[in-house]
This record gives sequence, C-alpha cells and structure tokens, in this order.
Amino acid sequence: MPGATLSRWTMSYFAAACLMLVVGQGLMAAGFGYPAAAIGAPETLVLVHVVAIGWLSLLMVGALLQFVPVLVGRPLVGGNYAAPALLLLIVGLICLVAGFVALSGAVDLPLVLLPLGGGALVAGFGLVLAILLASLLAARPLPLPARFVALGLAALAGTILLGFCFTLALSGVGAGSLLDRLVADGVSLHATFGLGGWLSVTAIGVSYRLLTMFLLAPEKERPTSHAALQATGLAMGLLFICIAAVLFGLSGETVLFAAALLLTLVAALLYGGDVLHIYRARKRKQAELNIRASFIAIAALLVAILLVNVPAMRDGDGVAALVYLFVFGWLTGLGLAQLYKIVAFLTWLEAYGPIMGRAPIPRVQDLVEESRARILFMLYYGAVAAATLALFAGACGLFRIVVFAQLAATLAIMREFVRARRLSAVPAALRTPAAIVPPNLFLPLTTSRR
Repeated sequence: MPGATLSRWTMSYFAAACLMLVVGQGLMAAGFGYPAAAIGAPETLVLVHVVAIGWLSLLMVGALLQFVPVLVGRPLVGGNYAAPALLLLIVGLICLVAGFVALSGAVDLPLVLLPLGGGALVAGFGLVLAILLASLLAARPLPLPARFVALGLAALAGTILLGFCFTLALSGVGAGSLLDRLVADGVSLHATFGLGGWLSVTAIGVSYRLLTMFLLAPEKERPTSHAALQATGLAMGLLFICIAAVLFGLSGETVLFAAALLLTLVAALLYGGDVLHIYRARKRKQAELNIRASFIAIAALLVAILLVNVPAMRDGDGVAALVYLFVFGWLTGLGLAQLYKIVAFLTWLEAYGPIMGRAPIPRVQDLVEESRARILFMLYYGAVAAATLALFAGACGLFRIVVFAQLAATLAIMREFVRARRLSAVPAALRTPAAIVPPNLFLPLTTSRR
C-alpha cells in the first residue's frame, strides 16, 4: 500500500468494535440472551445487535474507510464525515439496545427509543454509504474486489431500511398490514441481508485484495472470481424479491430463499477455490499468521453455508448453531485474523512511514510475536467449535463455559493489538528513533499521514 493515506478514524472504529465484541461475548458467558432466552426474545435481540452492529459493522466500516481507496486507487471522498458517522452509529446502537431492554420489561424505558435508535443508525450508515459510494462512483470502472464491496453496500442499504421498519413496528409508532407481515416473516431476511450480504460479501471483496497484498500474489481477475460475483448478485436479487413477496403476501418466498442459499453455496465454493489459487501463486514463501488464521475462518464459512442448505438444519437449535459458527467462526475469526496484521501494518505506516529511507526502521513483522498469538488463535477457534457443538446439543451450561474461554482468548488476541500499537515487540534499538511520533492507542490521527 505504498504512499497510501491513513484514515484518521479507522483505529477509533476498530477500538469501538473490539469493545462491543467483548461486551457481546461477556453477555453470552453471563447467560444473557440465547440459548438462555428464546431466539426472538428482546434479550437475544440486544445480544445480536451488539455483535452485528457494534462489533462486525463498526469493524467493517473502519476497514472500508482505510481500504476502499486501496481497492480503487483513488482517495476517499468525504472522509471528514467518518467521525459524525461513528458518533451516530454508537448513539443509535445505545438507543436501540435500550429500546430492546424496554421491550423486555426489565427496565421501565420508553419504547420510542427503538425508532430513535433506528433513525440514528439510518443516519450513521447513510453517511457511511455516501462516503463509500461516492468514492466508488468516482473510480469507475471498478476492479472486481470493489464490485463485491458495492454489492455489500447495496445489502447494507436493504438491511438498515428493514431494521428501521422493525423498530417502527415493535415500538408501536408505526402500524399497518405491511409492517405486520414484515415482522412476522421478514426477520430471517433481515438477518441474511446483514450477515450474508453486507458483512460477508464486503468481507470477501476486501479479502481478495488483502490476501494478494499480504501473500505477494499476482492480482488477476479469474473467471471463477467473476462467476462468484455473478452468483452473489443473483442470490441478492432473489432476496430482494423475497422481501417484496413478504410485504405483499405473495407465495413462493420459501422456494426463492432456498434458491438464494444454493447460489450462495456456489459463490462460497468459487471463493474458496480462488483463495486456494491465490495461496498457491504467492511469492511469499511462508504465509504469516493472519493468513493461516483466515483459512480457518474461510473453512467455517464453507461448512456453515453447506449445512444451512440442508432443510433440516434451518430449524430450531440447528440454525442457531450454524449462525453462531458463521458469526464467530467466519466473520469474527476473519476479522480478528486480519486485524492482527492490519493493526500492525497501519501502526508501522503511521510510526515509521514518515522516516522511511532516512533512518533504520523495523519490518512490519517485527511489531508482532506470532509464536504466542498462534496459540491464542488456536484457543479461540477451538472454543468457537466447542460452543457450536454445545448449541447443537442444547447444552446451555457447557455453552457458557466455552464462551467464557472464547472471551478469554479474544481478550488475549486484543492484547496483541495493543502491544503492536505500543511497539512493544520492536527491538529497543529500532523502536523509537528521534524523528517518529509514537502512535495513539485508538484516538484519531491529528492529520491524515502519508
């Protein structure tokens, strides 16, 4: 990423996201939400949105603010709006969570917090969409990874609009047959657009670029990559038709949804094949830890998508276990694995980029200690696998125990991020030359640096 401008607010997004991941896993370990409560209970809705918005979406937005310019080879448009977007997203999430708590009856709070939170989230994500879409439109024609990101942003728009409709219906502010049908039959579509469309499709697009960059592999658009994009686009088109079918009470939504899942499996298999090709074509002899850990996440994606295409798996505890594997094995696993490299890489650019060529500087790899982190990722993925099996078995007590272990591994991995920001692993002779400004832990850069 030579000469790239560092996004001022990316690290702040990452820090807020990591905090929300800790909160979400802590709630599960404490027995809050599913499986201690029903899948549709307000407590579970709190947990789901803390993880999906607070952790995964903030993580994704922070990454896109930094890497969309890398994908398209042009500066970000409207980057100054990243800060108000972050504020709106955090305020919106807090209000939304408070509204779900009010819905549970645990605390006497006004239900109007639900649409207030939903409105703030629409505004925050609207700013994000404006920044990113303007940046993509200015760079047409788009390379393949950026087209995946564009598809993911379309899914984000659908997700937030559906979510806002749910807040109107659940709070009683809005009423009508359309909202009633949406609440009754549209929850799975909302979740699919969010987890499968916005988060997964965007992650796949960014990962195409990051994998080639970190593995020093040739950047070639293969026919299988285009086929994966087309299958993904068709699947999302079917999901939009499903929403129309639900809203207007039309039949065939179940068949269309199953067809979308099948197309998703095709796209995931093609993506997996592309990742394998990138790995084999690499110029870097030994893959670093972030790549090896990402492969486990991609394996979790393939297993989850394969099993969710089995109709018997889409009911009850089975679907909950698969969603858990998808969220924490695929999305969270990939997020933590790539953060391990991205945090070190951006810290290196921030600290040593300005003095490159003028003083001895460490390598990016000198900012991390892989031998210790390798064990932590093994513990994390092992805990995710055990938690998934516990959900399949309906063993709530065992689930809480292994989620606590998963939380401990997550905190230890996050400590590695902090150590990278503090330059703790860098040899003392190279750590802080006189000309460098030590990076902030998570506060924004004073100015954008090159």
